[in-house]
Amino acid sequence: MEYLALIYADEEHWAALSTEERDAEYARYRALAADAQEAGVMVGGSELASTADATTVRVREAETLVTDGPYAEVKEALGGYFLFECDSMEEALDWAARIPAAEHGAVEVRPVHVDPSEVQL
Repeated sequence: MEYLALIYADEEHWAALSTEERDAEYARYRALAADAQEAGVMVGGSELASTADATTVRVREAETLVTDGPYAEVKEALGGYFLFECDSMEEALDWAARIPAAEHGAVEVRPVHVDPSEVQL
């Protein structure tokens, strides 16, 4: 089953890191991705651009409303994700705990919904 690990962190924390500290964090992310790939659980993942680059779209009464910025003001913003293929939620949680942002932010893990009508036998 696939599990999406949504990475939430304080963008100000990231911006306050020195170049060396940021490079060290990126190295940890690359190492995790390599380990997950080697273990055969890595489906995908990516870092997202800053919330300053976000645009939110809503449709209300057939009118499309577009606003700059994220959906809501939050201290910890969605900054990226990993998509893991794991045998259980427990295994997915073990991988999520290895994501560096879990040490100063949060990682939300959700099973990817599988529509029973689309399951091939």
